[in-house]
Amino acid sequence: MKREVKLLKERSVDSLILAVEHFNRPWNRGRIEAVLILMDHAFELLLKASILQRGGKIRHKGDKNTIGFDASVRRGLTDGKVKFLTEEQALTLQTINGLRDAAQHYLIDLSEGQLYIHAQSGVTLYTDIYQEVFGENVANELPDRVLPISTHAPADITTLFNSEIEDIKKLLEPGKRKRIEARTKIRALAIFENTVSGDKSQPSKTELDKLCNRIRDGESLEKLFPGVVSLNYSTEGEGANICLRLTKKDGIPIHVVPEGDQNGYPVAIKRVDELGYYSLGIQKIAQSLGVSHVKLLAVVGHLKLQDDPDYFKLIKIGKSKHKRYSAKATKVLSDFLNNNDLDQFWEEQKKKNNNR
Repeated sequence: MKREVKLLKERSVDSLILAVEHFNRPWNRGRIEAVLILMDHAFELLLKASILQRGGKIRHKGDKNTIGFDASVRRGLTDGKVKFLTEEQALTLQTINGLRDAAQHYLIDLSEGQLYIHAQSGVTLYTDIYQEVFGENVANELPDRVLPISTHAPADITTLFNSEIEDIKKLLEPGKRKRIEARTKIRALAIFENTVSGDKSQPSKTELDKLCNRIRDGESLEKLFPGVVSLNYSTEGEGANICLRLTKKDGIPIHVVPEGDQNGYPVAIKRVDELGYYSLGIQKIAQSLGVSHVKLLAVVGHLKLQDDPDYFKLIKIGKSKHKRYSAKATKVLSDFLNNNDLDQFWEEQKKKNNNR
């Protein structure tokens, strides 16, 4: 084994041990941030050690610096010579990295259940990669009982998220004045959704406020976080031998995002029913109805179809955004055209715009 690989492995294991140590500490000061930052560091070094062990490179030609976290994940996932990751493993890595980014650069609040699933699935994934690449059991490098321990381990993602949403609703009750706390709490859920959808960007204040409003209005979990509800965690063993792995539900595809997308993670999960439900672009609808797509967009705006998830969704894969409509939207637009003169409507809209 090359000395560089050996040193990367050793430092990586050090960070893993420290991450678990901070998780198991009896006080909370800085605990969430320490666990996420150290876990992320452990994985970046392990990924680079694994790439080198498989004969790959961790520097671009002529570059003094090593590649970053995303590039390391991509090489471990798609480079035929060094491949050692599955798409589901990449999703786990992306989630930890996205949460670490928020913890290091701004504010984030994870419940005990959330922190546990990310820490435990992280330790399991670390063990799997270590065994796959080096043929070694990482337990041999760890002190006894190095394992995240929690008295609030969640049953599944859906139960966890529903519990989180109920807590956020309480913060948003009239008179509480806990909007900032609600945003901080929902940030972790939004980042989880973004990362599994391949979106590397951190949620903005406006996006978080919209999510808060939708939660307050009682919108369903499936509409709020469609990517997350497409996933689950499989559990094996018990006690000191417990393993927790992120898995996708049957029939859910994972797409590899094209390289060069600066705002996208290497992989993105999309629900089959989501892509099938929002199957139409505005030009295709306009063509089927025999009208101008520009005029039809004016009707869409007038009817506020883009505000209703039954009719419209902005689907993001990496930094690419696709405005998609459902068959229900086509029906609503067809009914409008049957009952209204489109040209007259268009002229009225132009007059309104000119008078503003």
